Amino acid sequence: MSKENIGSRIELADGHTMPQEGLGVYRMTDEAELIQSVKSAYDDGYRLFDTAQMYGNEGAVGQAIKELNVARDDIFVTTKVAEENQGYDQTIASVEASLKKLQLDYVDLLLVHWPIHTHFFETWRAFESLKEQGLVKSIGTSNHLEYLATQANEMPVVNQLEVHPYLSQQAMIDFDRDNHIVTQAWAPLGRGRIFDDPVITGIAAKHGKSAAQVILRWHFQRGDAFIPKSVHPERIKQNADIYDFELSADEMKLVDGLNRNTRISQEPEMVYEIGHQYPHH
Repeated sequence: MSKENIGSRIELADGHTMPQEGLGVYRMTDEAELIQSVKSAYDDGYRLFDTAQMYGNEGAVGQAIKELNVARDDIFVTTKVAEENQGYDQTIASVEASLKKLQLDYVDLLLVHWPIHTHFFETWRAFESLKEQGLVKSIGTSNHLEYLATQANEMPVVNQLEVHPYLSQQAMIDFDRDNHIVTQAWAPLGRGRIFDDPVITGIAAKHGKSAAQVILRWHFQRGDAFIPKSVHPERIKQNADIYDFELSADEMKLVDGLNRNTRISQEPEMVYEIGHQYPHH
């Protein structure tokens, strides 16, 4: 029996820690359903909840947290600044609005959702300022990173990317690790497109686990942070039940070998103007 559990945390370069597994709430638009999902996840041990301005559900996340009625430092909340809110003043104003919707004094992690070239450095300066003010604890990026190093006073501590067995992102993960940045996987289950892969189903049968549990265990053993999304209480519980078995080195290599560099979303690029539309996560 493994001693790890869903409470496992990863240390960030700024000294804070972050739960390795969390709940993503992308495309959760039914407020009552989202609130119940967050509560179910909390009961199952989840402490990280990942939302974004673009999702339009920060208010529901905030209400769920309020109804949980737990100590603020018992939960870890991430949100992300949308494209149209980038730029120094716009970022500050949008994060203040997010905090009101979330009913929080600060967020634990703030990410640039999809960076905009003409606003990137202004946005990042706003992030640094928000951190200095205590309105955010840690700052990071999503979907693009390398360009930032040329002008940032403080590098991101988290880089959130599309990562799953068909898109292992090993080169980017190695870059992040070399620069003391935690890689956090969005769409860690490949939105279910990997569940029928014979390598995954074979390993799952051997361990008496589901395909999703095998994939999440692979993420865990690689050292990824990951935020599977589900509105179904039984799946939320199942996604947390990955700490009582271990993949062998050979099994890890088999899953590693599934990489196809296949994306659910499009290739991240440095967008040069506000208004570009991504298939958002």
